Amino acid sequence: MYLAEEAATAAASTSNINAFDWFMLAFTILIAIGFVRLLMARPKKNVFAIGFAFVSLAVFLFSDYVMITESWMK
Repeated sequence: MYLAEEAATAAASTSNINAFDWFMLAFTILIAIGFVRLLMARPKKNVFAIGFAFVSLAVFLFSDYVMITESWMK
């Protein structure tokens, strides 16, 4: 009986990942790709777009860090 209860609590505690978490990670990857493409642009660099992409990437990376450490690592 003890093993069944332990297995049930382990199964209930491992599902801390929401569908929204995957969207956050996907958007972070898309922003990172866009940021790298902006930095690699040859003829003329759009400084405002690079700054905006950097701030957006920083915010998303921080929110992903908080999301992973607070909800996934419980």
